[in-house]
Amino acid sequence: MIDRYTTPAMSAIWSREAKYTCWKDVEVAICGAWARTGLISDAEISEIRSKAAFDLARCDEIELETRHDLAAFVRNLEETIGAPGRWIHFGVTSYDVIDTALGMMLRNSCNVLLESATKLRAEMERLAQEHKNTPMIGRTHAIHAEPITFGFKVASWIQELDRNIERLRSTRENVAYGKISGAVGIHAHVDPSMEAEICAELGLKPEPISTQIINRDRHAEFLNNLALLGAGLERVATELRNLQRTEILEVQEAFAAGQTGSSAMPHKRNPWNSETVVGLSRILRGNAGAMLESVATWHERDLTNSSLERVILPDSCHLADFMLNRLTRILQGLVVMPENMQRNLRLMGDLVFSEHLMSTLIRKGMGRREAYKIAQKHAAAAWDGVDFKTSVCTDPEVLAHLDEHEREEVFSLDHHLRNAQHNVPQS
Repeated sequence: MIDRYTTPAMSAIWSREAKYTCWKDVEVAICGAWARTGLISDAEISEIRSKAAFDLARCDEIELETRHDLAAFVRNLEETIGAPGRWIHFGVTSYDVIDTALGMMLRNSCNVLLESATKLRAEMERLAQEHKNTPMIGRTHAIHAEPITFGFKVASWIQELDRNIERLRSTRENVAYGKISGAVGIHAHVDPSMEAEICAELGLKPEPISTQIINRDRHAEFLNNLALLGAGLERVATELRNLQRTEILEVQEAFAAGQTGSSAMPHKRNPWNSETVVGLSRILRGNAGAMLESVATWHERDLTNSSLERVILPDSCHLADFMLNRLTRILQGLVVMPENMQRNLRLMGDLVFSEHLMSTLIRKGMGRREAYKIAQKHAAAAWDGVDFKTSVCTDPEVLAHLDEHEREEVFSLDHHLRNAQHNVPQS
């Protein structure tokens, strides 16, 4: 991942140094389990634990010969430990180490993402509370529909984020697995009980039945849930972009003094942060599709998943965390413009109450078709410039069914929005 879209929290998990540290922890835990059987002496395991270390430059040097990164790493550990280093990697295969370490890294990544998502949710809740009574026009097909509140709109974002948070929690449980089951998963050298013991020490559960690798449906679920998370963030970012259009201008991303919106047009204030979130969500979806292609392997495994995962797993974790943090920053600085919301809401007079008119006429005994035709007739005139409310309130058929109070209630914004706060989180 290019530095532009990394986060410190994810770098602490996915840097090469961090990954090799996880490999070391797995190798030492395996030796510890052998020591508890008596195969490795107390003196040897003590030396293994105190001396186990690696040097990335030395690993690279050895890999020129081995052409295998884990084998080079194992040899470097042996060198740093000395004679007891002969027990490093005893009875296990490369992916016993790599997949078990990967389970730790994916679990830790979920923890980071959950923390970032919680911070985003707090910003959304703040906005929903502050604007639970801020009226604005709701739009369908990008056309005025009926009044809503900005707080109601944000509450919808919160509901979706909550589902994504729950999916992250579930995914964390489903990726926190390891395997110390050997070259084809049959436990030819390490007993299942020892595997469970090693995994527990590392905060993992043992894969019930593995091949040479842990089945990749777990990893595909992880990336598909990140893609869903990204799609939810994209939904919010897309809405913010639309609301920031010059002719709408109901919200605006923070614009710092001296910030450049365009190299050619000094007046520009572009929603570039939101656009970044939208663009990156597409990568998450692509990565999820790539991981689905890796669920199937030849027999007990092949190598088609390896190169792919070196890219898409760390990249997706970085991107998801970056997107969560970027959207949080957008909402923290978001400029909300209630006056413009009110202006746009009234842009076509009271035309947006046409359904309320129809429903009220039906309640008063008029047939649905007739009520629809009356509302549509006055709506059509409003599109041509006639004041909708005036037109409705001078219609003899309407006057025959609705008294003055009922006519006013048809056009009452308070009446229309009386349930808008129902799903807004209460502080």
